[in-house]
Amino acid sequence: MRILQLHCDNISYEPTKKEIQSAEEIDPKPVSIDEVVVCFVAVEKDDNEDIAKDAISQIQESMKKIGCQKLLLYPYAHLSSNLASPSTALSLLKLMQDQSQGLDVSRAPFGWTKSYNVKVKGHPLAESSKVITSDSKKEKTSTALESESKIKSYWYIMTTDGEMQELDKFNFTNHKKLESLAKYESVKKRGIDEPPPHVALMKKLAIADYEPASDQGNMRYFPNGRLIKSQLEQYVTNMVKQYGGYEVETPIMYDSHHPSMESYFNRFPARQYSIDSEGKHLFLRFAACFGQFLMAHDFQLSYKNLPYRLYELTRYSFRREQSGELVGLRRLRAFTMPDCHAFCKDMSQAVEEFRTRFDLSRDVLSGIGIEQDDYEMAIRFTEDFYNENKELIIETVKKIGKPVLVEMWKERFFYFVLKWEFNYIDNSGKASALSTDQIDVENGDRYGIEFIDEQNKPQNPIILHNSPSGAIERVIYTLLEKASTDSREGRKPQLPLWLAPTQVRLIPLKEEFLDLAKKISDLLSKNDIRVDIDDRNESIGKRIRDAEKEWIRYILVVGEKETISKLTVRDRNTSNEREMHSDELINEIHSQINDKPSSSLNLPLLVSKRPVIQV
Repeated sequence: MRILQLHCDNISYEPTKKEIQSAEEIDPKPVSIDEVVVCFVAVEKDDNEDIAKDAISQIQESMKKIGCQKLLLYPYAHLSSNLASPSTALSLLKLMQDQSQGLDVSRAPFGWTKSYNVKVKGHPLAESSKVITSDSKKEKTSTALESESKIKSYWYIMTTDGEMQELDKFNFTNHKKLESLAKYESVKKRGIDEPPPHVALMKKLAIADYEPASDQGNMRYFPNGRLIKSQLEQYVTNMVKQYGGYEVETPIMYDSHHPSMESYFNRFPARQYSIDSEGKHLFLRFAACFGQFLMAHDFQLSYKNLPYRLYELTRYSFRREQSGELVGLRRLRAFTMPDCHAFCKDMSQAVEEFRTRFDLSRDVLSGIGIEQDDYEMAIRFTEDFYNENKELIIETVKKIGKPVLVEMWKERFFYFVLKWEFNYIDNSGKASALSTDQIDVENGDRYGIEFIDEQNKPQNPIILHNSPSGAIERVIYTLLEKASTDSREGRKPQLPLWLAPTQVRLIPLKEEFLDLAKKISDLLSKNDIRVDIDDRNESIGKRIRDAEKEWIRYILVVGEKETISKLTVRDRNTSNEREMHSDELINEIHSQINDKPSSSLNLPLLVSKRPVIQV
């Protein structure tokens, strides 16, 4: 069964003619319904009563989150080419209607061609799709995922002097974000009550939007968004290569019954997308671990090669997160994850590598524009590891320079003994992990990865799992949430200049100055500056305001006074105008970009040539 679910301000429809001979007998008349969830439903072959009951149960659950009590079931054969017979489809639709509890349910007539108009609301949960099969009720859950909900955790705050305080005894007066993180993690409530501010910003700036034709949590990225993602991907990759990572590429799907895979699957707390193909049950990767570990299994390694670092920028990793947790760019089902694994000969080497990667992660975030004040740290470990490595943990906390959240386990549930992450606390009080690293003591053995030690004996390495930035999409979410905070507190919202889709906007006073604007554009472009020209037949004031709304830092009006070398520059940050030589402007921009990646404009040069993106 396939369902397209829409939360609507209104739907109006009118049956026009019978489409099939067995269409329901009705009095065809116009129908209009306000404040309603509309479910376009295609009933498929092999669908049965259990699937219908599961479908209406899922619909009811999502409607609770939305807060709507009115439901319209709308037969819609166009969602599938594998349709059930009309009699089966109608009987299951009637069953769904009968099984609805506590809802005001209506059903559009079956077997009729209908004209309709629909107005969909604009919140993140307003559009969703579902595919319900007999297998979907039998979702395999990893042992780790089941364990995660049962783990007995002991929560503390560790101060910079290494003191461990229980949560209820710590004074959070000057640490409100840390308090939000502690509540978020200890309660483990992940659902979203209302969309955070970045959702509106990602649409307003034409960065990204939901894709209703895909599964939830799979986004589409407009040219602006693709440029920002590309810049971030290049930057993080360059930083990892400078640290010593070797870039590889691995498949996105794996046989769930492969011996190593099946075992690891049960040790990783994530929900999977699954595919059946040619007798194999495949799953889409949720990290780069599998590919890199299988690759390392085929290496002949000596202790002299270690630490050995493999890196992949996964486009994409897939995790079938619960629908109520999915919103904007914060939590997705398909995401881009920089994933770097270091293979170490022993715990002593792993600890040194851990220190190096911790500093790398801080540097990566800082280079993006996310500073220590922007995030809170959580660190998790087994009690045994803490007792044996207390100095390391205290040293790590001291580097952050503020208290951190601690989760301690009496015994090891997962494959790692230590994990930390930097968490951004957004405007809704929700925590989202950015950079992270783990010390893994299981997978060297599980995957048969070996190296020859100093005594010429085979050993399994300890493996570190590091994402120096976290998912690229979540980095964008963080930058937009920061910008929203700036706006709320009276500062101009902006992206770091090296990430801005347009860095300079040229506005010719009249058409006769367009050629000069193009010459200035050529000069700036040759110096790796993203510049465009607003040549629209609009007033100067409107074009300046539009540039401001797009967060464009430098706005240059081109008229009689300007030449290629003599420019009048409006700085959005200060709202001041300056006369600048072109070299001066180029140098000022380059000084802010430093050694960051550069990309050309990813839009038509002339604003008049661009389509309007409807978001």
